[in-house]
Amino acid sequence: MLDNNVFIERINKKSRLIGIDPGGKRIGIAISDENKIVATPYTTLTRENYADLLAKIKKIIDDNQIEGIVIGNPVNMDGTEGPSSQSAKDLAKNLSKDITENITLWDERLSSQGAFKLSSELAINTSKKVKKLDENSAQFILQGLLDFYNKKNT
Repeated sequence: MLDNNVFIERINKKSRLIGIDPGGKRIGIAISDENKIVATPYTTLTRENYADLLAKIKKIIDDNQIEGIVIGNPVNMDGTEGPSSQSAKDLAKNLSKDITENITLWDERLSSQGAFKLSSELAINTSKKVKKLDENSAQFILQGLLDFYNKKNT
């Protein structure tokens, strides 16, 4: 697991990143363009077990030439880390053992609320919003890192 600044230094200028919104059962996935300007919702995976999740993530990485992984870290509003944050760190640690990609954690406070609010401004019914919430949250997380990346590189 890399510090955000080290992560940015290690990824190639022309490369794609994957954003992961880790949940207990549902895992949101988003992907960036190779210029690292925009994050796009990609899919929502269902976590059966770690081996199954790993295989699905590896396939997405291989199919999309992904160079780095950004995992949302659900820090509490007061900055402390709870069980969900520890779970995100465990996922990052496990993926770093099984996938050789660069991995970083991104503070995802308010990502679900932000993604839901953003989709609320669109003409989308509530059941579709909930169905897409995880991948939209992953997009929100990844876009945060991309904005940070672009500020550092201007």
